Amino acid sequence: MIYDANKALIQTELDDIKLLNRGKVRDIYDLGDALLFVASDRLSAFDVVMPNGIPDKGKVLTQISLFWFEMMDWLPNHLISMDVTTRPELVKYADDLQGRSMIVKKAAPLPVECIVRGYIVGSGWNDYQQTGMVSGIKLRDGYRQAEKLDEALFTPSSKAEQGLHDEAISFDEVINLIGSDQANLISELSLKTYNTAADYARERGIILADTKFEFGMFEDEIILIDEVLTPDSSRFWPADQYEVGCSPVSLDKQYVRDYLETLDWGKVAPGPELPQEVVEKTADKYREAYQIITGKEL
Repeated sequence: MIYDANKALIQTELDDIKLLNRGKVRDIYDLGDALLFVASDRLSAFDVVMPNGIPDKGKVLTQISLFWFEMMDWLPNHLISMDVTTRPELVKYADDLQGRSMIVKKAAPLPVECIVRGYIVGSGWNDYQQTGMVSGIKLRDGYRQAEKLDEALFTPSSKAEQGLHDEAISFDEVINLIGSDQANLISELSLKTYNTAADYARERGIILADTKFEFGMFEDEIILIDEVLTPDSSRFWPADQYEVGCSPVSLDKQYVRDYLETLDWGKVAPGPELPQEVVEKTADKYREAYQIITGKEL
């Protein structure tokens, strides 16, 4: 295992287990009849992985996902176990993997990113300003930045090849990709999951502005896969700091993005080393998100 000076896990090394993919944050291994998802402490900003990590970030992402999986037991998902000691081949790695890993079903991912927007911000706001639409959906006039939409929108995107950006697509394009039955089902599931989580978050003093889901096929059933409703896949705003007309404060890596914007850096790899203050404040944001959402200390 490779850790940085802050004891953030930068890279996993499981010598006798096949590595399938090393993404921006997650390392995926093949266990034969299942997969091992390991959330490292790597942080990606502007599609560039920073050289140093954020302590506990991977544990936060994994534990928040587990919280939502358990809350939404009506929605089939890919989780088999969070306990790596249930697999003999992982026992010797348990000290490094426990709490940040999921043993999951081998689902076939659908080629669609399922984005749900409850507020108009980010790329959705940019599109609305230019066209009055988001993902081909015509919206009424008069919305302001970060304003709550009249109803949550399913605004899917394509899954780009690694290193490229996902692109927004219309619902008709989703139908062309996976057929109308599956398209309607993932839209319905995405909206129901978002609305359930948004209602819960509101009670905790958080606004769930938007989020991204992924679904896959497992034994002829569509199931929820990957991480879910984490600060990396969602925009969480503290309700007491929410303002319309600007981009509100987020419980995520926004502190890093804001710092990087002050640098003379071309937003291409390699990323700059993050100062200690930025690392610590970002780690605090992730831990705060976990505490507010789950009601527990990490």
